[in-house]
Amino acid sequence: MKRVLTIIMLSLFNYYYFYSQSSLIEKYNLMPWPQEINENSASFNIDEQLTIHISGEDAKQRVHNNAVQFLRRLANRTGIFIDSGFPIENKNASININFDAVSKLTTESDESYSLDIKKSRISINAKTDVGALRGLETLLQLVHFNKSNYYFEGVSVSDSPRFVWRGLMIDAARHFQPVDVIKRNLDAMASVKMNVFHWHLTDDQGFRVESKVFPRLQEVAADGLFYTQEQIKDVVKYASNLGIRVVPEFDVPGHASAILAAYPELGSKEDYNYNVERFSGVFNPTLNPSKEVTYLFLETLFREITPLFPDEYFHIGGDENEGKHWDGNEEIQEFKKKHNLKTNHDLQTFFNIKLDKVLKKLDKKLMGWDEILTPSTPTTAVIHSWRGKHEGLKQSTLIKAAKKGYQTVLSAGFYIDRVLSVDNHYNIDPIGNAVLTKDERKRILGAETTMWSELVTPLTIDSRIWPRTAAIAERFWSSKEVNDLDNMKKRLKVINFQLEELGITHIKNRDLILRNIANHKSIDALKTLSNICEPLKVYSRNKGGTEYKTFSPFTLFADACVPDAEDAVVFKKTVTLFLKSKDKNNLHNILTYLKKWSDNDAEFEKINQNPITNSLASLSKNVSQISKLLFDAFQNKKYTNEDLKNANTLLKKLKEPCQDIELVVVEPLNQLNAFCKNNYTN
Repeated sequence: MKRVLTIIMLSLFNYYYFYSQSSLIEKYNLMPWPQEINENSASFNIDEQLTIHISGEDAKQRVHNNAVQFLRRLANRTGIFIDSGFPIENKNASININFDAVSKLTTESDESYSLDIKKSRISINAKTDVGALRGLETLLQLVHFNKSNYYFEGVSVSDSPRFVWRGLMIDAARHFQPVDVIKRNLDAMASVKMNVFHWHLTDDQGFRVESKVFPRLQEVAADGLFYTQEQIKDVVKYASNLGIRVVPEFDVPGHASAILAAYPELGSKEDYNYNVERFSGVFNPTLNPSKEVTYLFLETLFREITPLFPDEYFHIGGDENEGKHWDGNEEIQEFKKKHNLKTNHDLQTFFNIKLDKVLKKLDKKLMGWDEILTPSTPTTAVIHSWRGKHEGLKQSTLIKAAKKGYQTVLSAGFYIDRVLSVDNHYNIDPIGNAVLTKDERKRILGAETTMWSELVTPLTIDSRIWPRTAAIAERFWSSKEVNDLDNMKKRLKVINFQLEELGITHIKNRDLILRNIANHKSIDALKTLSNICEPLKVYSRNKGGTEYKTFSPFTLFADACVPDAEDAVVFKKTVTLFLKSKDKNNLHNILTYLKKWSDNDAEFEKINQNPITNSLASLSKNVSQISKLLFDAFQNKKYTNEDLKNANTLLKKLKEPCQDIELVVVEPLNQLNAFCKNNYTN
C-alpha cells in the first residue's frame, strides 16, 4: 500500500511540476530553457544605482570581464545610465555573484548555477566561474519593461546542462572567415550557453593556419587568407573568457589538396599537378600513408600547432576519403600487402592509429568523423557522428559508437548548411529513444551544429547559423521534454533580435545584399519576395559540387533569402487554420497577404533595371498574378474555369526553382486554389 501511495505522490508531483513549468515557458523568453524555474511575487527594478559584487576564487578574470560586458549590454538594451562603481567590495551590491572554483574548461567542468531574483537583491551561485557566466546570460534574458521602468522578473532558477559538449563548427577553409566573424559568433554561442567551438582549419580549398616550420602552407595554400599564430592565441583566449573550448580540425588524409599544393611530395599520386581546389565537392588528392615522411611531417606540424590549442581534443577529420589515388599507387598496394591491410579502410585505420600515437605524445585525444570507426580503432578516439538516414544509414553512428566503448559527439541532423527549417533540427533529439546503460550515456558527450562554408562568405555566414542554432542549442542544454515547436518559435523571435544586439549580422546583411541587387533603389519589393522564398536545400544549389567556386558571387537573391522565410511560415499556418475552421480573422489575414503580393510586381518593375533583377521578373509576375486570381475569387466569391486553368498554370511554373531559390508558399496557394475551385466555381 505504501508503495502505491508513493507512486501516486510522485506522479502528482511530476504532473504539477511540469504544469507549472509549462505555464512559465509561455511567459518567459528564455533560451535555452532552464531545468527548473519558479516565480516569486517580487521584481527587481533596474536603475542607475545597479552594482555588481563578485566573490569566489582570487582568479576572477572570466566573471569580471563578463560582468563588464553584462553592464554594457544591459545599458544598451534599457537606455539606463548605470553610473555606480564596479566591481565593488560591498556584498550589499545589487547583484552578488558567488563561485567556488575557476573552470579548466574540460568535459568534466561544472556549468550548473542558481539564480535568485528578489526585490532588492539578485544572487548568482555556481560551483565554477563558467557556471556564473551561464547565470548572467539567463539574468540578461529576464529583462522586462513597462511604460515606467525596466526590471528583472522575480524568479528562482536552478539550472545545468543536459550534455557537456554543445558545439558549433565553423568551416574557415572553404571560405575564410576573419577573426571578427569568429568572435561575434563566439559571443552568440555564449549567449545561448554553447561551450565548444570546433574550428575547421584545413581542406582542399585552403590551409588557414600560419606554420613557421612549414611556411609554404600559408604561402602557397591560403591565398593570403590565414590566421597568424598570434590571432589564434587571441581567439582561444577570447573563447576561454566566454567559457568556450576551442577544438581545431586538421583534415587528413583526404581533403588534402591545399596541403599537397604546398608539399606535393606527400601525395599519393606521382607527377600529379596538385593545386588549391576552387570547386566544392570531394576530391582525390590524399596524403600517402605508406611514406614515413608523411608521419614525420604531421608530427612536426602538430608539435608546432597543438600548443596554440590548450584543449585536450584534436580533430583529424578523416572523412570522405575514397582512396582513388591509393588504388593507383603500386607502392601503396605493396604497403597494404606487407601490413596485411585488405582494404583502403584498413589502410586509413593504420594511418589513424599512427596519428593517435603522435597525438598522445602531445597530450591530445584524437577525434575524427565517423569514417574512422573500425574494429581496430582505439577506444581512446572520439567518434564524431555525421552520417545518418540522409546518407543511407538506418541511424546515426552515435549510438553504435557509444555502445562499442567510444566517446561520441553527434552532428547528424544538425547540418545547418543544408538550409533546412528550424523545425527539422529542433525535432531531433540527440539520443532519441535509444536504450543506454549509465556508462554508454556518459560516453555520449553531446552534439554540434556544423556550418560548412562552400556557399557562405563573411557577409552571409551569420544568416545561415542564426537564429536556428539558438533553438538547436536548447536541445543540447535543456531537458528532453522541452520540445514544443510553437513555444520555441515564440521565444526564438525575441532571442533573434538579442543576437543582433551582440553584433550578429543575420538581419542587417540581408538588406545590404538586396540594396546591392537593387542598385541602391527601394528594396521593399525584393524584401516582400524574399520573405516567401528560401534557398534551395540539401546542397541542390551547388549542383554536383561544380556550380559555385571559391570566387563565385554570394550576393545574389538566394543569399538574401533564409530558411524559415518569415511571411511563408505565418501564411502556411494561417491557411491551415482557415481551411480547418473557416475563421473570418484568418481569411482577413490571408487576403492581406494576397493583396500585398498582388500589388508587389508593380513596385518590383520600378527597380527591374539590371540582369539580376530581370532574372527574378517572371517569379515576381507569376506570384502577383496567382495572388490576384485568388484575392478576387475570395472577394467576389466567383472562380471561373478560365481562372482555375490560369491558376493551375501559374502554380506549375511557381513550383519550379528560380535563381537557386524556391517559392515556399506554393503548397498553401495550391490549397487555396482547391478551396476556390470547390466553393466558387459553377
